[in-house]
Amino acid sequence: MKEQVILIVDDNMNFVDRMIGLLEEVNNIRCINVASDYDEARRLLAQEDPDVVLLDINLPGKNGIDLLKLIKQNKNECEVIMITNHFDDYYRQQCHELGAKYFLDKSHDFSLVPGIISQLGVSKKESI
Repeated sequence: MKEQVILIVDDNMNFVDRMIGLLEEVNNIRCINVASDYDEARRLLAQEDPDVVLLDINLPGKNGIDLLKLIKQNKNECEVIMITNHFDDYYRQQCHELGAKYFLDKSHDFSLVPGIISQLGVSKKESI
């Protein structure tokens, strides 16, 4: 199973800390990077070439949808999991059309992320 590089893009450090705690239990993760805004995420995307990005919509400066567009324009292999409190059909449809693999409610679907990332690692192994 391929070890994955994860990038969490969220300005809520309580959420980030909880997510890192959950992801530390996943076997196929090589490293977890964190960005709290669009510019920092853009720099890390160029440096680290993540396999999976956990992305919030509401970010300081440019929003997560702008970052999703950038990711999909430049890194088609990277899977994006939107995890946000802006959980409505408008944003869900927009994010899926832009290439997000998953759209999760930050309040209710939080615990699904480790399993999704494990599955993504298996899928990448099978497609290589």
